[in-house]
Order: sequence, then C-alpha cells, then structure tokens
Amino acid sequence: MENQMEKEGEEHIFRSQFPAVPVPENLTVTEFVLQDWHLYADNVAIVEAQTGKQHTYSQLVHHINSFRRALKSAFSIKKGDVVLVALPNIVEYPAIALAIMSTGGVFSGVNPAAHPSEILKQATDSEARLVVANNAYYEKVAHLEIPKVIIGESAKDTAGAFSYEDILNRGGDEIHDASKTQGSLIGKMLDVDDGEMVTPDDLCALPYSSGTTGTSKGVMLTHRNIVANLCSTLFDVPAELIGKYTTLGLMPFFHIYGIMGICCATIRNKGKVVAMSRFDLRAFLNALIEYEVNFAPIVPPVILMLVKNPVVEGFDLKRLKLKAIMTAAAPLAPELLRSFEEKFPGVEVQEAYGLTEHSCITLTHCGPSHARGNAKRNSVGFILPNLEVKFVDSDTGRSLPKSTVGEICVRSKCVMKGYFKNKEATEQTIDSQGWLHTGDIGYIDDDGDIFIVDRVKEMIKYKGFQVAPAELEAILLSHPSVEDVAVIPLPDEEAGEVPAACVVMAPKSKENEEDIMKFVASNVASYKRVRVVHFVETIPKSASGKIMRKFLKESILKRLNKRPVPGT
Repeated sequence: MENQMEKEGEEHIFRSQFPAVPVPENLTVTEFVLQDWHLYADNVAIVEAQTGKQHTYSQLVHHINSFRRALKSAFSIKKGDVVLVALPNIVEYPAIALAIMSTGGVFSGVNPAAHPSEILKQATDSEARLVVANNAYYEKVAHLEIPKVIIGESAKDTAGAFSYEDILNRGGDEIHDASKTQGSLIGKMLDVDDGEMVTPDDLCALPYSSGTTGTSKGVMLTHRNIVANLCSTLFDVPAELIGKYTTLGLMPFFHIYGIMGICCATIRNKGKVVAMSRFDLRAFLNALIEYEVNFAPIVPPVILMLVKNPVVEGFDLKRLKLKAIMTAAAPLAPELLRSFEEKFPGVEVQEAYGLTEHSCITLTHCGPSHARGNAKRNSVGFILPNLEVKFVDSDTGRSLPKSTVGEICVRSKCVMKGYFKNKEATEQTIDSQGWLHTGDIGYIDDDGDIFIVDRVKEMIKYKGFQVAPAELEAILLSHPSVEDVAVIPLPDEEAGEVPAACVVMAPKSKENEEDIMKFVASNVASYKRVRVVHFVETIPKSASGKIMRKFLKESILKRLNKRPVPGT
C-alpha cells in the first residue's frame, strides 16, 4: 500500500494507509467500553498485582452502577460537574472513573502523591465539587473544602468525608441526609434530574497537561473525543484476542494513557488489567510472570532497568508470556532497543506517540493481523485510521512534504474541545482549521512511518543551529558506563545556549567529564557537542516517565551560580 497524501492548495496532508473505521454517534464512553460485558461476566476485568484483589466484569458493572446512583442521589453530581480522583492504581479506579462519566460528570485524575498545594490548585482551577481518595492519601485532600469520598475500611469519620463502601452498600440515601448538615462544604443540594441526557458532545474528562505552552492546564475531552480515539487505536485488534489478553496497568491511571490507553482500551476488549500502584523491579517481574501479562505499556527508564539491572537475572524469563511492550512517554535510544531485543527475544517493542490533547494515542505500530506489518524500529508508528497529519515549518507556517522535518499537527474527532477557562492557550494550540499543533518535531518517510526528532520547546539553539536533546541522549546511553542521562540547554553569552548532559554513571566506572564529552564529540557534528557534563545520582522523571528538564536546568544553574538568560 502506498501512503495516502493529499495536496490541498499549498497543504501537504497525510492520511492513514488504512480505511476509515466507524465511530458510534450515540454512545458515551461508559456505554462504549462496557458493550457486551455480560458475555464475559465472570472474567476478571482488573486485579491488583500486590494484593490479588480483583473485580470480575459483573462486579465492575455493579460498582459503576452503585457509585453512579450515589453520585447523583448523595452528592447531586450533574452534567458538567467535576469530580477529582486522587487515587493510586487500585482495583476500584476504573469503576469510579466510568461511574463519574456515566452521570454526565467530568472525571479529573490527579497524582495522589502530589503536594497538597498542587492538588488544591487543580481542585480550584477545575471547580471540582467532590474528591475521591483512599486512606493512604486522605491527608493530601483533607484541606479541600469539598465533600470527600474515602476508600478503605477505616475511612476518616470527619466532616465532609464519607466511606466509599458505605455509599455503595447504603445506596446513597442516608449519605444524602448526612450531607445536608454540612452545607458549608457541600453547598445547596440540587434535585437529581434523572431525565438529563448525557450526549457524546458533553465533557467527560478533564486531565491536566502542560501542553505546548508551559503551565498545567485542564484538557477538555468529550465522550466523542475518547470514543473516537479508542476506535482508531483498537482498529487492529484481532477477534481471537477479545477476552483473552492481559495488560499491565503500571502507568498511573490519573494519566490519560493509564485510564484510557490501558483501562478503557482493555475493558473495551474484555481483557484483564493487572494494576500496580508503584514500581518495584522485583514486584514488576513477579507480576509479569504470575499474571501471564501479554502486553506491557512501560516507559524507557523501566526498559533501561530490564536491560542493565542484575536483579533481572534472578528470574526465569522463559516463563514470561509477554508478547509486546509499548513505550510512549519519551524517545527510546536505538542502543537500548537493541539491548532489550537481545535479552528478550520474541517480545515486540512498539514505540507510540500520544497527547492528552488528542485523547491519548495518536500514532502507533501495527499488529501482525495486517499485511502492512509493523512500523520501522525507532519510529513512533504510522497514522491511525480517521486521522490527518501534517508537518509545519515553525517559521513560515507552511506545511511540508514527506521526509521534511517540521512541527507535527494532527486533525481528527479526537482533538480536545480546548483548555478549560484558557481561551488564549487554546487558540495557540488549535488553529482556525481545527489543526492541533503538538509542539513536537518530526517527519514522515516514504513508507508512511513517522519519526519524532524532539519537542519544539526542548530544542537547544546553539549559535543558530538546532540541537535535539533526544539525539544526544541516545548516543550517551550507548556508552557502556552510562546508566541514564538527560540533556538540557544552558544559557551562554556567545552561543545563546549550549548542550549540557546530566549523567548517571555505572558503579565503579572511571570515566570523567572530559571522557564523556569526547565520546559524544566523536559521534556528532561540532555544533552538537556536549559542552557541560554533570554527574548525578538520578534523573528526575514525572509519573509518566518524562524527564523533568526544567528541574535539572534550575539545579545546575544554581550549582553554577548563574541566572537564566531571559527567554531561555
């Protein structure tokens, strides 16, 4: 098949090589995900790796229906109301999220390990009317002046806190009566309008993302956005795998990839999610083996540990049922990819690309059921059905032909409605023709495979030349003594910016900073050379695996006793 490209006036627009897939016009996310659940009622939908606690599909639907009734009768959650969920990856998470969306409410996940001030900021910005947490994270939400639903046998018996288990068991009625005594927290109780229809164009999720413009913003996603994304993402799943696939749920469920790309996608196909609330290498390997995980979405740092950590050698890897891993949070260095494939032969490595603003997965690899086969190594896959993609020159705004590097823009039914209460940021991200400007730099080759070069805002400008941190990181990771690395820009009077490398060295390694700089210099053009090296113990990363470059830059500048040049 030849890649489908259409030139519209001056526009170079690329489309999928595969036919369009139908998107249901009248289904909400919950309805779409749970379709035909009764045929798999006794199958396990989700299980906690550490505790073994599980929900069958029948139990999942029961929890969704029970919590949905409670949200309406006890807390009068109505269409458009935001419910904050501050939970780790536990068995109840999918039921809570789907119940919120089924009421017409808006699910907004937040990192439960975040600082209380960060949680307060999201609760305030989103105008949340309710928060769901568990015992372990109660103190993180205790200061919020909204009702709190707490999961756990010893739920806090304080003003504004209600037991999740009690709500489910008592149907919400008694909780409604109790909540009337806390008017200062809950506000005026509204009558529940059971006739209020939830439509595909209603908001259902408000995840927070820094997007392309820096600060964290609420991403407004509708039922139609997410259903359309799931239809495109899952177009290639063969019928024989329905009800028979096990996915690892390590990515945090508060992240769009965790709740939609893992939970909703797996439940839609009636598979099993193996939830892990925190990463530990031994527990991770035990979960893969014990629960016979077939598909594991993970991040490059985990792949790095699987390749280099000696703990892995203590496990019988022949017992693995793993068929594929997928990484999407950051570029995967070619040397790391090769090392993984040598150590885990038969496990397919898929690099994907996704955006919260595009409802999750945007580009991905193909499974074996199509003649087209998989995308090339080190690409992030091909264009999914129903999507349009173009590559734009950041200086001129003109779209570019294939094999030409530019900012990636995407247009589809998956594109967010906008940023919550932020018209300016929305207009900077979505143009008048509906194109979502991703802030990522890449190109499409002759076969329709797409390669990411770097992010616009992370490109280092050295004497007018653009230097991609990801390229230098891949080279550094190929060094036998380098365990992890992050490349960041540092301000420089002469060059504007210079590439600086924060490097985690292997124990007993003997190389110094100059050795590392010479190693890079021997592999790149002169303008791409690393000019500063700092040895660090760890590379700070977000919960989704992205390098926290801003934190590293501030730390190094402080160490060098310099101040950033304005605009860098």
